Amino acid sequence: MKGTIVNTITVIIGSIAGLFLGSKLPKRVKNTVIQSIGLFTGLIGISMILKTQNYLIVFLSIVLGGFTGESLNLELHLTNSVERIKNKIKPNSSNFVEGFITATVIFCVGAMTVVGSIQEGLTGDATLLYTKSLMDGVTSITLASGLGIGVLFSSISVLLIQGSLTLLGRSLQFLTAPAYINNLTATGGLLIVAISLELIGVKKLKIINLLPSLIYAPLLVFLKTIIF
Repeated sequence: MKGTIVNTITVIIGSIAGLFLGSKLPKRVKNTVIQSIGLFTGLIGISMILKTQNYLIVFLSIVLGGFTGESLNLELHLTNSVERIKNKIKPNSSNFVEGFITATVIFCVGAMTVVGSIQEGLTGDATLLYTKSLMDGVTSITLASGLGIGVLFSSISVLLIQGSLTLLGRSLQFLTAPAYINNLTATGGLLIVAISLELIGVKKLKIINLLPSLIYAPLLVFLKTIIF
């Protein structure tokens, strides 16, 4: 898990640097920074969506994922859990939950996360995760400067999610096949676009309730291979 540990550390260091930078910025500048982050996040999401050649799978994944998330009320449960953490550490950040969720989705959804983690679990080669670590370190500086300390705590998500993928690498190797990883990446990209709309101030969406779509995407690909 060397790659995941390095990735976690770079997010922590980048977030601390971003918090220091953000503390020096006036509120109006922070607001503009957040909107800028939203625009860039949208660009990342769109580039991820274009990975798929089967938009029907992405559509069904989002619809089924949203139905499942709403039925389980995931947004409420996770938000309450994050709020309890916030109340214990008492951070001076009105964007704690937003920062945590935004950074977690950006850092943990995508081809580099899945392929890099599974690759390290199978071969011990963490090269892809080292590259991702550099990218996440730079991104965390920007995110933390605008969204605050919640971004720092997303390092826990990186450790848990990527670490789990690495440990389960052999069992999850099938996810690295193009059909699976492209549709999974595209579905994650759609979630990231949803985040960008929220950061820009266009619309607040229940992004957490859409997270089950990341399970439906590979499941639908599997069903498609069986049926067709």
